[in-house]
Order: sequence, then structure tokens, then C-alpha cells
Amino acid sequence: MQLHPSYKTLRLVLGDQLNREHSWYDQVQEDTLYVFMEMKQEMEYTRHHVQKVIAFFSAMRHMAEMLQKKGHHVVYYTLDDPKNTGVLTRNLSELISQFSIEKFEYQLPDEYRLDEQLMEFTKEASVEIEVYDSEHFMTERQYLGSFFEGKKTIIMESFYRSIRKKYGLLMDEEDSSKPLTGKWNYDKENRSALSKKHEIVEPKIFHNDVNELLTLLEKEGVETIGNIEADSFIWPTTYEEVDELLTFFLDHCLMNFGKYQDAMVERTWSLYHSRLSLAMNAKMIKPLTVVEKAIAKWRENQDEISIAQIEGFVRQIVGWREFMRGIYWYKMPEFSKMNYFNHSRKLPTYFWTGETKMNCIKHSVQQSLDYAYAHHIQRLMVTGNFALLTEIDPDELDQWYLGIYIDAIEWVEITNTRGMSQFADGGIVGTKPYVSSANYINKMSDYCKNCHYNYKLKTGENACPFNSLYWRFYAVNEDKLASNNRIGMMYNVWRKKSDEEQNELINQAEYYLDHIEEL
Repeated sequence: MQLHPSYKTLRLVLGDQLNREHSWYDQVQEDTLYVFMEMKQEMEYTRHHVQKVIAFFSAMRHMAEMLQKKGHHVVYYTLDDPKNTGVLTRNLSELISQFSIEKFEYQLPDEYRLDEQLMEFTKEASVEIEVYDSEHFMTERQYLGSFFEGKKTIIMESFYRSIRKKYGLLMDEEDSSKPLTGKWNYDKENRSALSKKHEIVEPKIFHNDVNELLTLLEKEGVETIGNIEADSFIWPTTYEEVDELLTFFLDHCLMNFGKYQDAMVERTWSLYHSRLSLAMNAKMIKPLTVVEKAIAKWRENQDEISIAQIEGFVRQIVGWREFMRGIYWYKMPEFSKMNYFNHSRKLPTYFWTGETKMNCIKHSVQQSLDYAYAHHIQRLMVTGNFALLTEIDPDELDQWYLGIYIDAIEWVEITNTRGMSQFADGGIVGTKPYVSSANYINKMSDYCKNCHYNYKLKTGENACPFNSLYWRFYAVNEDKLASNNRIGMMYNVWRKKSDEEQNELINQAEYYLDHIEEL
């Protein structure tokens, strides 16, 4: 589309603001110019997985093309565009000057650093400014802070219930204040492991050629991590593909989602997860749309899909996802510096290569490198659990999670990492540290069966590192954790161990920490 100099309004569309249903696009306005940018600054604040960069660039290009076809005026800066400075605010200043723009409009960013950058820019700008909501989330930025104002603790369950009530999701038709079936949460029915005989549905993937984008990244010297098949890119980057993936999940996965959402097996990387987090976090599809379609599917197929399956899925999106965003805006920027245990160890090299004798770490990391994906239990109870037990600096882990996962945007990554995974916030997000010995990993996965280490052994040769590290974690943090009523039982067990057994466990763990790169 030919650009002309008579624009009055410039509208910024960030890479995670690809909401086709935003009110901005209801009508074509001839004096309005939309700008999309592939920026070096977004490539440099952390080292991203190559599939993540490709996915966002591809999705941005598709949305820009869609808007142009509908008659909207769009300027798109590719990474190698001579006019692209690589810096958001410099690009905006030059466009405002070039087209004599009178008004600049943008949607509220979902990353604190971009919010700050744009606020600083607008303070100095000589044009009229208007800020819009992204029209994506089910709660406003400050909803969580207001909801828990004056309360001592922040509990996800009460927050989750409030949104269920607000939107009438899985609520009793006669009494809208009560949940359908009289029960709010089926979490206890969401923890089944997969048997060897269980036939898992093959994941829905796409086969797009992204060689052009890959060549662009190489030409521009963008440093990435991870692997990619350039001739067969698997992630959805068009709205049609997102809709296809949602339909596939509803037809083939939802009936088993809740029951097996915590399971881990070597033979598949996707299980029954929707893998819609990329699309939702880029705002290509609204969470309410996903949830309502899932509930409609359940209502039509209650003989195949139990209430536990649908409630587990709804809770992940309506509860956990909205909760994490709320925590982010309630506690930033202080949240990004929290380090409750003062951990400072560097992340082991095998988090970047997958080359370790610990099969659970090896499999979870290699899967992450190959697919830019791991589900919540692999992140929480394998890589996150290990990082907490080995005292990894939360800054180190933040950068790893933020870079390696295709759905990782800071508002959802840092709250899960520092909060849920590392307890670095001291209990804002979670009521206890999520640590476990090898027993949990063996129960929920088949990783331990093919491991160099023996999950049954706590000490001695080939004893699983998770076992001794688990007990050492409690021992060295007793002053901070002993009063936590959710884990008091573990201290009772620890105190009943003989001095000899305690010393053996501590010495074993210390040996592993001293030789962490060799595990």
C-alpha cells in the first residue's frame, strides 16, 4: 500500500499485541497509520530461542498483511529496513517527524520495561497522546491489587473464583454465585501419570517454510538459542492456524487434558496440552474465546469429557494466567529483584546443551531446545525444582526461561520463575517452595527408568541428586521455612533422622553441588 503524507494519527502495534478483534480495527480511518517493527532492542534484552523470534516476526507480518487487505494503512519495519534504527522510541520519533503526526496512540504494553520506555517517550513528545487497553485480558492491570487490598495473603483460588463469577463460567444456572456441581476445583483429579500402554494422540503441528526469516536473522547477526526446522515450522502464526489448533485440542485432547496435565513421558513432547499459550500471549486469540469454546465443547460431550477435564483447563487460563499478570503489575518492579534465599550460583552448562546424566533434566532441556516448549510440570518440578535445590541465582534462571520458551513474555515468565518456581518472592505467589525428591518425578514420569542415577538411592554411588539436595534444602533453610505450616511435616521427618543419616545426606548434597557441572 502506498503511504501518503496526510496522516494525523500514528498507532503502535507491538509484537505481542496482535489482537485482530481490537476496537482500533472496527473502521478504516484514512488519516491513521499503523506501525509494526522488528527491533534489535527486542533481540538484545535476552537471548531468545530461534523459534520464538521466528514465530513473533511471522505472526506480526501476517497481521500487518491482514490489516492492509482490509484497507488500513500500515508501515512495517523489517529487521533490515534501512529506516529501522532498531530502537522503539527513535523509530517513533522519526515517523512522527516524517508524516507530521499530530497524535500518537498505543495500547498498554504487558512488559514493565516497554511501559516505562513509552511513558518516558510520551513525556517528551510534542504530539497528543492517547493510551488504550489491549482488550485481551479478562481483568484490568490493577484488578488483583484492588481485589487483595488490605488482605494479608494473596490466594489464587479466591481470585479464580471471582473471575468465574464475573463471567458466569461453569456456574450454577439457578444460583450464579455457586459453581456447577457445587465444587470449584478438581485439582486432585489432575495428577495422573501415563501408563506405557496409553496411546497418546499425535500433536497438531504445522509445516511452514521460514527460510526467509531465518536468513534475515543470520544476516543481521541476531544471536539465538535452540534448534529449528526451517522447512517445517511447527507453530501457528496465522489466525487460521490458531483456530485450527484450538479445534484440534477441543476434538482430540480436552477429554484427557485435566487428568494427565501433570504427566511427563519420553515418547512425546506435547501430551494433551493445547499449546495455545504462544497464540494467547501474542494476543492472537482471547482467553475468554478459548474458555467459552472449551466449555461449549464440554457441554456437548459430557459423556466423553468429565467436569474435571474442563475445570482444569479453565483454571489454567482464567485462574493462573490472569493471576500471574495481576501479580506482575501489583509487584513490579520490585518483584524482579527478589531473592528470598540469596541464591547466587550460575546455571549449569547443560541447561544450554542438554548434556547431563540426569535423564529428567536432559529430556526436559533437550525438548525445550528442540521445540521451545515444555509444559508447566517440566518447568516447575524438573528444571525449576533442580534450580531451587542447587541455589541457582534467580536472575540466571529468569533469563533462561525468558529466552528458551516460545510463550515467554516477562509478565508471565518472571512471576512463574521467581514466584511459583523459586520462592524468591518469599511466598507472594505460592504458599510454599515447590521442591521434591526423585520420588515425585518417578511417580509422574518415566524419566527415572532410563537414568544413570537410581531414584531410590539417597546417598552413595549413583544416588539421584534430587534426593540429598532435597533434604539439604530444608536443612539449610530451616530458619526461613520451619514456621510454614504447609511444610512442617517435612521438618518433623528430618528431625527424626539420626545425626549420621543427616550428615550423610548433607555431605552427598555438598558433593553434588561442588561437582554440579559433572552431574
